[in-house]
Amino acid sequence: MAQGRMHADERVVDAAVVRGLVADQLPQWAHLPVEHASSAGTDNAMFRLGDDLVVRLPRIERAVAQVEHEQRWLPLLGPALPVATPVPVALGGPGEGFPWPWSVYTWVEGAPPEPGDLTERFVLDLAECLAVLHALDVPGGPPEHRGLTFGPRDAVTRESVAAMRGMPGIDTDAVTAVWDAVADLPTCAPPGTWVHGDVAPGNLLVRGGRLAGLIDFGGVGLGDPAVDVQVAWNLLPRSLRPVLREALGLDDATWLRSRAWALSQACLQLPYYVGTNVPLAANARYVIDEVLADAAAHG
Repeated sequence: MAQGRMHADERVVDAAVVRGLVADQLPQWAHLPVEHASSAGTDNAMFRLGDDLVVRLPRIERAVAQVEHEQRWLPLLGPALPVATPVPVALGGPGEGFPWPWSVYTWVEGAPPEPGDLTERFVLDLAECLAVLHALDVPGGPPEHRGLTFGPRDAVTRESVAAMRGMPGIDTDAVTAVWDAVADLPTCAPPGTWVHGDVAPGNLLVRGGRLAGLIDFGGVGLGDPAVDVQVAWNLLPRSLRPVLREALGLDDATWLRSRAWALSQACLQLPYYVGTNVPLAANARYVIDEVLADAAAHG
């Protein structure tokens, strides 16, 4: 993805700024080349630092808190997972051309999954990773920002549905009907489990047809495990969703909550990114279509 602006309040950073920050604050790495790294992320920009490191900088002020958040929790959670995760190796501060903290991590090799990677083996890898994460017993975790109920999400979801009205191919009445039914779903018991918070195609890395990495832990916290099962709707084809559900042993309520979280996220993404992030907007359309089709078939 290009370095273009996705947010009205976004701070666009280039490689020259990153070179300066590294040279001033981390001179041991000043000799390493800096290159922009293509990323599906919307909150942070990434730059390769040599072959083994990556610099991650917030694009927007509301993402600044993620820097400290990842620095604190990734070392405690990442090593327990069965796939590679970024390891924080340095913390930078404001400097010339950049007003916020930033991080340096180890680079995780791999590429986002392509359609050909979506096999039963991949889904079982994914299920294992999520099961381990959701079972972690690491005390003191913060709440995941969505919470355990849909109440705080209701107003913004409905506002986003209204913003989609008139978009070609979007049946907002059908979307509203599915969202209305969310209020009847049983909720997740507090405090929930550890969840990644953004298990999406761009945050999964594949090597040799196997799930090899999970990145972007800016939203990690205690929440509804169904939040992470959104990946069934934002990535997997219909034929493989039952494989994930069975491998995770999900009951009806958790499965339907995953569908609802996926719908809400897609509704927020489509009108916001329709003109600035074509792949993400296209994925949001895919999710909406898949959720509506599933609701029509299964309720």
